[in-house]
This record gives sequence, structure tokens and C-alpha cells, in this order.
Amino acid sequence: MNAAPKSFSLFLLLWAGQLLSRIGSGVSAFTLGIYLFQQSRSTSIYAFLLLCAFLPSVLLAPLGGILADRKDRKLLMIVGDLGSASGVLFIIVMFLLFPDNHWPVYAGVAVSSLFVALHSPAFKASVSDILDEQAYSKASGLLQLAEASRYVVSPIIAGYLFTQFSLTGALVIDLTTFVVAALTVISIKNETVQQAPKDRQEDILEDFIDGLRSIVREKILSHLLCLTTIVTFLTGILQVLFVPLLLALTDAATLGTVQTISASGMLVSSLCIATISKSDSQDRILPLSLGAAGLFYILIGTSTNHLLFAAAAFCFFFTLPFVNTSLEVQFRLHIVPEMQGRIWSLISLISQVGMLVALSITGLLADHVFNPFLTDHSHLAETVGTIIGTGPARGSGLMVIISGFALVLCSLFTANRSRKFHGRNFSTVQN
Repeated sequence: MNAAPKSFSLFLLLWAGQLLSRIGSGVSAFTLGIYLFQQSRSTSIYAFLLLCAFLPSVLLAPLGGILADRKDRKLLMIVGDLGSASGVLFIIVMFLLFPDNHWPVYAGVAVSSLFVALHSPAFKASVSDILDEQAYSKASGLLQLAEASRYVVSPIIAGYLFTQFSLTGALVIDLTTFVVAALTVISIKNETVQQAPKDRQEDILEDFIDGLRSIVREKILSHLLCLTTIVTFLTGILQVLFVPLLLALTDAATLGTVQTISASGMLVSSLCIATISKSDSQDRILPLSLGAAGLFYILIGTSTNHLLFAAAAFCFFFTLPFVNTSLEVQFRLHIVPEMQGRIWSLISLISQVGMLVALSITGLLADHVFNPFLTDHSHLAETVGTIIGTGPARGSGLMVIISGFALVLCSLFTANRSRKFHGRNFSTVQN
């Protein structure tokens, strides 16, 4: 069968559905988090909600990727959207029947996350089916714009719905957006994305191992995956320390404003990428954007004023989509079409290990190692403390500064590797 014509307008249709779905997911995540915390006043209960939303999609990503290479990607995206909607519907029904129980919330969120593992690899692989290589960069910018909307648009909508209506009303919005996203996928022609291959006899384990072998065999893929994991780990540190650092500088009301300002940096740069960025320049943009991100990361750590913190955080989050786009475009160029699903799922699984490690150790290191070292009469008060200050959370600031220097080192290493691989075209590598 001949390849279907590439179409950016078709991608825009799918993207619009995913944009609505991301906003809806952000609305439900925000409102469920507020609801559980208000009911329990327990940080651990809120943390468990985040875990239920995070783990299933990460752990099951390899299976989703294998299915994306073996089965009809369009069907997988439809099942993924509708399955995620079923998790939200379960929460709505159980909330109406048993409003005082928390377990249905955890169960419904976990079900939705499970179906994300089915949808995400198929969707990412389908982007390569739909678009020419020259459009990868713009597409990545739009995808990150959709992701940024969860942190800029969703909280505003969720806050209004939660105060003016109810938790159920917010969840119905999320349910509706999943259905709309599924309808956009249904509307595309079957031959546009990869269909179920015929006469495939390989088992799932063999497909999984084959994906790992492809990553190990191609040095550029191994390098990109290591770099992605390191960047994920370092940004995960900031995710944990962002609120404690700010609350040491200002009050809770200002915290929300600074979070919105910071996240809007991703929104602005994603729009820039979607409008003007080119795929063939991403190997040069990657080290530059990593270096800039590292410098702004350092400024966040040194900030002792919430206005300076907000400016530095905006600039850091402005550079992050450039890093992510460069990585994503280079992955797409270096993965052969028939391996897209399983390799994207492995990228998700392995890189998110960095986030899991960051979430696991950052709080412990801040509370028991770094913060005690930068109190008013601590060991580092007369040395490092004279530069970045002492007191609450200044040790956390030191952790952020160290992470920023690590990003700068990554940029230098990446610049050196880019020169080594410059001029090689991996998009035609065969297995």
C-alpha cells in the first residue's frame, strides 16, 4: 500500500482534540487535588493521588509502545481516549453514590492513567506517520503548547468551576474533552496512520527486546535517551523544591501568581516554536537551550526576592520547550517508522525514571542535608551563605544551583557530541 500524503492540517485536527483533552485533564487533576486536600488536610493523601496518576502510564508504556507497532494506531488512540474517559466517569458515579470515600478517586485516576499508556505511544508514533520531517519541530511546539495549557489555562478554569459549580461539574468537563478527542481521531482516514501489520508472529517480549537493541545499537539514540533522563531528573528537583523555595520568600497568595507567570514561559516559547522553528536546526539549538536553561536555573537558586524568582523561573520555563523540541525532533529523525511505537514507549519509561528518582530523594536531601548546612550558624553560613544567603530553604536553593551547573555541563557535552554526529542522517537506518 502506498504511503498516505503528509498533512499538517490533519495533525492540527488531532492536536486540537488533544489540546482540549489536556486542558480537561488539568481541570480534573486540579479540582481532585483541592478536594482531597480540603477533605483530609493530608499531604500524603495528595501525594498518593499524584502517584496513581503517574505510575500506571509510565510502567505500562512499553506494552503500549509494542501495541502501537503491532496494531492499528488509530484504534489504539480511540480506545485510549475512551478508556481514560471511563476512569473519569467511574469517579463521577462513585462520588454521587459514596461522596465520603476516597478510594474511587484513586481507582478512577489509575484507570485513566492506564489508558494513557495505550494512547500516548500510538499518538506520538502517528505524528511521524502524518507529518514530513520538516514539520516535526512545529508539531513539537504545538504539543508542548497543549501540555503547557494544563498549567496555565486549566487552573483558571478549574478554580471557577470548583467555586461556582462543583467537583462533579469539573469532572464532566474532563469527560467531555476525552470524547471530543476520540471523535477527532475517528474522523481521520484509516490509511493515514499505520494499520495493524499482517503476519506478525513475534511475541511481545521479543518486540520489547528489539526496541532496546535498537536504542543500544544506535549511539545517537543512547545519547539522546541519557540526556533526556538527566534533564527529566534535574527538572524534577525543581518540581519538588519550587513551592518550598517560594514560600520562604512570600505568602501562599503570591505563590499562585508566580506559578502562573512561570508556566506562561512555556506557553510563549511553545508558540514561538510552532510558528518559526525549523527541524533541521535542532542539533544546534539543543546545546544552546540547555546552557540557557542551566543559567536561569542557577538564577532561580540564588533568588532571595520573589520578583527575581518569578523572572528567572519564567525564563527557565521559556527555554525548556526548546530543549524538549530539540530532543523530540532528533528522536523522530533517528527512529525508523516501524519502531516508532516501542521506542517512544521506552523513551517514556526510562526517562521518567529520572523523575521518580527526583521525587524520591529531593525532599530527603533538602530536609536532612542541604537545608541544615545553610542555617544562620551552620557550617556553610560563612562561605556559601555569604553568596546565596542563609535561613529557611536556602539549602534547597543550593540544590537548584548545583542542578543548574549540571545542565550547563550537559550543554557543553552535547555541543561536543553534536560536532561528532554532525552530517550523519539516521532517519534511514534499518534494523
